[in-house]
Amino acid sequence: MKLFDVYPLYDVTPVKAKGIEVWDDKGQKYLDFYGGHAVISIGHTHPHYVKRIKEQLDDMAFYSNSVQNPLQEELAQKLGELSSCENYDLFMCNSGAEANENALKMASFHTGKSKVIAFSNSFHGRTSAAVAATDNPSINAPINKQQEVTFLALNDMDAFEKAIESDAYCAVILEAIQGVGGLDEPTTEFFQLIAKKCKEHNIVLIADEVQSGYGRSGKFFAFQHHGIEPDIISIAKGMGNGFPVGGVLIHEKFKPSYGLLGTTFGGNHLACAASLAVLEVIEKENLIENAATLGDYFREKAAEIPEIKKVKGKGLMIGLEFDFEVAGLRKKMIMEQHMFTGSAKNKKLLRFLPALNITKNDIDLFFEALKKAL
Repeated sequence: MKLFDVYPLYDVTPVKAKGIEVWDDKGQKYLDFYGGHAVISIGHTHPHYVKRIKEQLDDMAFYSNSVQNPLQEELAQKLGELSSCENYDLFMCNSGAEANENALKMASFHTGKSKVIAFSNSFHGRTSAAVAATDNPSINAPINKQQEVTFLALNDMDAFEKAIESDAYCAVILEAIQGVGGLDEPTTEFFQLIAKKCKEHNIVLIADEVQSGYGRSGKFFAFQHHGIEPDIISIAKGMGNGFPVGGVLIHEKFKPSYGLLGTTFGGNHLACAASLAVLEVIEKENLIENAATLGDYFREKAAEIPEIKKVKGKGLMIGLEFDFEVAGLRKKMIMEQHMFTGSAKNKKLLRFLPALNITKNDIDLFFEALKKAL
């Protein structure tokens, strides 16, 4: 049997990692400024993270959601405290796509309706409803296109106000900072209009924080930059620092019932241990504040390079826009400068999504390498 060939791969084989340092099978060291799509939030093999998982593995790795699991309750309590979202309930799953799938399902249950409003350049996952709400026709199969989704331009207030008057929508789903799409953001005015109109029309507002959550933007959730309260929040990526885990924060106004949502692996003992370790490190090492501070420093350094036309994003969910496509530059950064960065749907954007505990010195090294590559 061979692998189903769906990923274009760089000729690099990582075998060991610590912090933001990654070593390949030939002993070459790389600096990881991408974190595997913003997944590595507290650094590779963080000692507290490793200890937490090892200890849990010695006790028990898994049992289903048919029994008590106090680790889930501990995680929900800790997450509520650090995120200031105590008035939400946590449903655990395994990935960002699954989180958004369940978020959209909850919205449909709640309203009895099925249509969704999403936005240009959005990315919400690859499962049925999540991929239907993703602005990329090439990854939407005919079975996904049965979902009814209206795509609107980001920050087009007139178009949104016109669309929202329809009585057919169950949800508006929105990234506070677009990830794959290229780090475009709704304005505070636009986000607040969405929140207001959703409330008026009894439409569920879903904040997709799969990539922008867990401190990456300089606040726990990126929507918190805009002073709004979503009905549902989807999370994943940095939540487990590499362990597959996702979740849905559902406002307490939604009433649960047995069988409404379900999962086999979601919220298992190892996933909870990994997620608790991440929150404990974020709190102890002040990583949200570090992300905000280093985001500002990153912008200062970027201003010194004339080839950079624009800096996009917030905190350590940030990107550099050039007046040329960056595929060649990204390859140079990996193969010659030995640094991982990310791409986007915007082919002129280089994405920077490192662990939240990097330092100013790490950013200095990145810009020194970038100058050489340019």
